Amino acid sequence: MSLQDSMNALGKSARAAAHTLSLAPAPQKKEALIAAAAALRARVDDITAANDIDMKAGAEKGLSKAMLDRLLLTPDRVEAMAAGVALVAELDDPVGKELEVTDRPNGLRIRRVAVPLGVIGIIYESRPNVTADAAALCLKAGNAAILRGGSDSFNSSGVILECMQAGLRAANLPAEAVQRVPTVDREAVGMLLRMAEYVDVIVPRGGKGLIERVQNEARVPVFSHLDGINHTYIDARADLAMAEQIVVNAKMRRTGICGAMETMLVHRDIAPTFLPSAVSALTAAGCEDIRGDAAAQALVSSLSAANAEDWDTEYLDSILAVRVVDDLDQAIAHVNAHGSHHTEAIITADANAAARFQREIDAAIVIHNASTQFADGGEFGMGAEIGIATGRMHARGPVGAAQLTSYKYVVDGSGQIRP
Repeated sequence: MSLQDSMNALGKSARAAAHTLSLAPAPQKKEALIAAAAALRARVDDITAANDIDMKAGAEKGLSKAMLDRLLLTPDRVEAMAAGVALVAELDDPVGKELEVTDRPNGLRIRRVAVPLGVIGIIYESRPNVTADAAALCLKAGNAAILRGGSDSFNSSGVILECMQAGLRAANLPAEAVQRVPTVDREAVGMLLRMAEYVDVIVPRGGKGLIERVQNEARVPVFSHLDGINHTYIDARADLAMAEQIVVNAKMRRTGICGAMETMLVHRDIAPTFLPSAVSALTAAGCEDIRGDAAAQALVSSLSAANAEDWDTEYLDSILAVRVVDDLDQAIAHVNAHGSHHTEAIITADANAAARFQREIDAAIVIHNASTQFADGGEFGMGAEIGIATGRMHARGPVGAAQLTSYKYVVDGSGQIRP
């Protein structure tokens, strides 16, 4: 069988499974998710053993420390993954939810009701936990999923997929509701992007190169997940002790995730006090390279020089760009010029400044007095997420189960005819 024939067969079986899943009652889908979570816990040793193979190969390929961290699955991370699936199981089922009800003067009742999207193709890179998150959310929303993980996590993702399919079988649902592209051949990605007959939407999760390829080649709608060039702006009226704790967390909690802060903006009035202390705290936390503009370098001599490229770079590493700004206007202008519409934060005690920042910043998530690392579906109460959508169509921000539905209008009448 050719690769194209194999992909078509994958799509055809996913389409059939999607129909079955769209009609499955909420308790049956919940049963599948609970069983999948149990399978993940039962096979933790198999998952970590497969991950050891991927980690060894990744190290030999020269993956960065941050990328290896994204790839790593420890027993604690497997448990977190299983807990996320179990949490999705307990969420309200979005399918069939009445979103709006209108009673017309002629007696017609028009209801807007949530329905599954159908078949969702998810293309992602190193993070193998996306296999469980994506499968769980698609299942909860009544969708079939075709997964295409990165070659770096092929072994880890394979065992995780087996656990998710075991959950489906335990609930008498088709295992074909969650499948993966059975090869790391990049040609298969192009085929998936053109399978309009079988795939209803594509969700890419990865670097700029992957996103650009998907946007250029896809023949089906795309939920875009772009770079996380995220800023934290320290305002003149910030609580400086709180601000320091937040920026250390925003940068260093996990440097390789899309919610990590990549640029810190500091108001000129508090920079002489705040910057030396913050740089010291960031350095102590392991930030290896802090790059500043001329004003920042004048205040902290250890900073290396930032250049124009730094303002437009997602490092995903222990690197931070720092700029001193004159005021809120300049901070907003910088963020809107250089941000990726992902997650932006302001630290301030000035409610008016916070409100203006949140109103004028063009991003999927705008945070006041908290770390950008809260840009996560789990932290938003969604159980998990497929990604952070940075576009404006259909879904924006964390993409959870509710965002993986569309709707239809259900109209009830009593014999009305249109004059």
